Amino acid sequence: MPASFFRIAVILGLLSAIGPFAIDMYLPALPSIGKDLGAPDKLVQMSLLAFFIPFAIFQLVYGPLADMWGRKAPLYMGIGLFAVASIGCATASNIETLIAFRFLQGIGGAAGMVVPRAIVRDMHTGVQAARLMSLLMLVFSISPILAPLTGSAVIAFYGWRGVFWAVMIAAFIGLILLSTQLNETRSRADRSESGFRSAMAAYRLLLGDRHFLTMTFIGGLGISGFLVYLANSPFVLINHYGLSPTQYSFAFSINAVSFFAVSQLTGWLGERFGLIRVMRAAVSGFALAMATMAIVMSLGFGALPVMATLLFIGYGFLGLVIPTAAVLALEEHGTIAGTASALMGTLQFVTAAVAMAIAGLFFDGTAVPMAMGIALCAVAASVLTQLTIGRRRPTEVEVAAE
Repeated sequence: MPASFFRIAVILGLLSAIGPFAIDMYLPALPSIGKDLGAPDKLVQMSLLAFFIPFAIFQLVYGPLADMWGRKAPLYMGIGLFAVASIGCATASNIETLIAFRFLQGIGGAAGMVVPRAIVRDMHTGVQAARLMSLLMLVFSISPILAPLTGSAVIAFYGWRGVFWAVMIAAFIGLILLSTQLNETRSRADRSESGFRSAMAAYRLLLGDRHFLTMTFIGGLGISGFLVYLANSPFVLINHYGLSPTQYSFAFSINAVSFFAVSQLTGWLGERFGLIRVMRAAVSGFALAMATMAIVMSLGFGALPVMATLLFIGYGFLGLVIPTAAVLALEEHGTIAGTASALMGTLQFVTAAVAMAIAGLFFDGTAVPMAMGIALCAVAASVLTQLTIGRRRPTEVEVAAE
């Protein structure tokens, strides 16, 4: 694999991870934030939703801007706003102020989700794109591994506010890498053909593309299954199972290890079996593992090792689902890759925000509502797959993999 291929993946992965890093790193601090600011658990969880909602919606803005202005300018704007909002979060004196600045963080962080995927599509298609996307996911997945552990260390020495100073520094590092290590991949000629009208036309085209929407929502339901865990796991593992913040960080990181390790097989499996076949098998495995977890825990077998084992297996399958779905969704939309990536991200994170909100309504401090929420997302992804792409002919599968 060329060194430049790996270098681009590292840079794009780091830029993509800046926003999620601000989530994963402060997860161990959620209970202590509530105590420090005198806020109930459900209101503290709102600081997650306050990030996810703009994080989803403003991808619709950054996508057309990336097609009109080029890939780098929207990244500068978004990551810069993210850095400033991080300062506001670090100095917040009450939960309402924290939620407000988390909202601004979400607006800025949205750029890092949209533009790197468009850059991947600018550079490659098919299995090569799957390889780059899975390598990007490898770097991106370092966030849920290192961020909680780093967050625990920062919280131990500087409290939860130190987390936001740390992500501000990460944002500035991202800006430096963007300016010095990443070339513009959107030509001036392509930019001249993009504008507000073309963006609206592109959104209409994408909303009428069944294949694009199918892949987007399969990936979105998979992401939802992870984010339901993300929103509830600090309270379940720390308050219910009695783990320390550091122990929680290790438990959380194990699932990310499973995710990124299996995701590295995407290119090889896609070349051997076709990306559609990989998608079908991976979604089925994801649904089976998570449904088993929900059933077992509902029957009273709620021991932490049981839940941890099934989560590890399920999120391994998810490591194949997400990069494959992204590549297949963008495959036929290279000329509007920024706009397509934006709509995909928005639909996926709105889906995840709804799933998180619904799961939050049923949260009772135990692991069962969380397990049920994850399982429902996984099963819904599997059903959608079987009803739509599950019956594609073998020849279509091979074409999609080329």
